[in-house]
Amino acid sequence: MKDKTKLIVVTGAGGFIGGSFVAALRDRGYTSIRAVDIKPIGDWYQEFGDVENLCLDLNLKENCELAAKGAYEIYNFAANMGGMGFIEHNKALCMLSVLINTHMLQAAMKNSVERFFYASSACVYNGDKQKTFEAPSLKEEDAYPAMAEDGYGWEKLFSERMCRHFREDYGLRTRVARFHNVYGPWGTWFGGREKAPAAICRKVIEAKETGKHEIEIWGTGVQTRSFMYIDDCVKGIDLIMDSEILEPINLGSSEAVTINQLVDLAEEFAGIKLKRKYDLSAPKGVNGRNSDNALIQKYLNWEPSTTLRSGLEKTYRWIYGQFLARERGDARLVRE
Repeated sequence: MKDKTKLIVVTGAGGFIGGSFVAALRDRGYTSIRAVDIKPIGDWYQEFGDVENLCLDLNLKENCELAAKGAYEIYNFAANMGGMGFIEHNKALCMLSVLINTHMLQAAMKNSVERFFYASSACVYNGDKQKTFEAPSLKEEDAYPAMAEDGYGWEKLFSERMCRHFREDYGLRTRVARFHNVYGPWGTWFGGREKAPAAICRKVIEAKETGKHEIEIWGTGVQTRSFMYIDDCVKGIDLIMDSEILEPINLGSSEAVTINQLVDLAEEFAGIKLKRKYDLSAPKGVNGRNSDNALIQKYLNWEPSTTLRSGLEKTYRWIYGQFLARERGDARLVRE
């Protein structure tokens, strides 16, 4: 049985995955949680009064040491990131996230932290293996020879190696998961950092509410991806952290769809059909990517299983509520 009174630190806790992970820890009875994010606490997606909430810039080493003080476990979700539009136009900013993980690893060592989780990304995979639209299933070994997504992907791959060497050289118990397009309620849905599921849900909602029945789609619409619902992501993190998996491992759904099929689902939830306009000059990422889950099935006898239809409908309903609240002038919706 885990000691649920030991201090757990969650960085990036004001964001989507970090906030959802803090919520899950509370639901499971953990009583000593430190949530850290660079954003003002009032801008966090989920904020809890019974959690130690700190607003810190973790690019700075001294702040990482403050965040890690007294911790038993650290879950590092903090990064400069967003959807493809953000990643494509902010490569240097994405690369600077290497400071966060490097300083957090050093702080973990200085404070004798027992366990360290790093959130990596499918953007580490070799671009030459993602040129087909047939949703190639990427195995963990396909990250090498290295040809990661420029900027963001290279930072993630480098940080993976840092985790490995801190484990091998210093004995820090590190675990690394490569996330494949996490989506769900309590995520970014407007402003430029949102990912495809949230962006498409918002665009469909806007089209429905304004009566302008058309939607702009980045690229040709035949790009393929898999999308993992947040509940599966949280469960996978927990399982991986408690496992003996030493190498970085895929954490993603193996249900691949085209962007057009993603739009189909959102239209179905909205009860409308839209005219589609394809912006071929917009950032669109690789042609095809899917998660090969053979390794996680081998180690854990488990893989993400929430269907895209089920998860996206919940996400659509949540974004619709957020959209209407914004239209009413509500600053935000607060989770009880």
